[in-house]
Amino acid sequence: MFPTNAQTQRPPINRRGFLTGALGVATLGAFSSTIVSCGSSTAPAATGGLKDFTYLSYLPMETLSVAPELLADAGGYFAEQGLKVTFQTTKGSPQALQTLISGVAPLTRVGAIDLMTAAADGQPLVNVGSIVRGSSIRTLYSKDHPLEKPEDFLGTTMGVPSEGGTSDKSLSLMLHKAGFDPSEVKRQVVGLGPGTFELVKRGDIVGYMVSIDQSIVASQQFEGEAAVFDAGDSVRADAQVYTATKEGLEEHGDDIRKYLAAIHDATQAIVDDEELDGVLETMRSKYSFASLDDDTVAKESLRQSRSLWTAKGTQPLLQTVEEYWVEGYEELVDAGMIPAGSDPKQWMDNSYLPASK
Repeated sequence: MFPTNAQTQRPPINRRGFLTGALGVATLGAFSSTIVSCGSSTAPAATGGLKDFTYLSYLPMETLSVAPELLADAGGYFAEQGLKVTFQTTKGSPQALQTLISGVAPLTRVGAIDLMTAAADGQPLVNVGSIVRGSSIRTLYSKDHPLEKPEDFLGTTMGVPSEGGTSDKSLSLMLHKAGFDPSEVKRQVVGLGPGTFELVKRGDIVGYMVSIDQSIVASQQFEGEAAVFDAGDSVRADAQVYTATKEGLEEHGDDIRKYLAAIHDATQAIVDDEELDGVLETMRSKYSFASLDDDTVAKESLRQSRSLWTAKGTQPLLQTVEEYWVEGYEELVDAGMIPAGSDPKQWMDNSYLPASK
């Protein structure tokens, strides 16, 4: 975990600190109660014979970054697997992992960086499926101060959605891979809406990190002023993975298999729908938000996402490639983000995925 400014260095996390640091014991307990009231994966739902399953999303559900979830819900893919899914959002990936480890819900999705950082510290986490292969984070900046290569970030203040979250860590790893000290870029927590670009225009921050669809919306809103930096797929660890605990797999393994089967089929439907009209119509039958409702934004966002889900057509959906997973671990060790000496293959398991077709 890297500092949010050039002077502050955080100590390594321990189990007690990891579970309680950001939320506090009392807050975590209250948050847990809220999720349980929405439904757990231990009892059948009251209607339709479906089983309740709570999924923790570190992203708000009003973004096409979670398009597989939205389509799986609106298109009945979860129901076909016998699940009634409740989406419970958290305040970033650190809280998602804290809540997952507490046992409140069986599954979340976080950055591979987040999982490996926590697993190297002894947390019992397992990657059960890789959804995004490559960076799905975009940096929005002003054309008056271009950010076109890693060295352009040095000596600036960058906006991130959460302290120590996926975006924060991805930025640090990108800078390290390019040969620069990540502490040369300060971090400031900012909101995710397009209005945050006003902070860039004022010079409070040089840019901020957002999802694909949010970068497209903001680029339209500030046409001629805003531009986007894409870190690409140069960093193996900059991926997103479905994550469970070992205990959660023992207790809810069958339900996790069903959830991932629904996600696989929904993602495949988006990949197969070349024009994307059908899948968008289905998602819009239940959901409505700015990037989904705009055809241009939605289609461009899903096209970029399809490339990431399939690793540009080179990898089966959701399967974690062991070689890339190990390379990602080695990147983090080399960057000093986690200690050496672990076997990262112990933190991945493809057996909960549907068989490749």
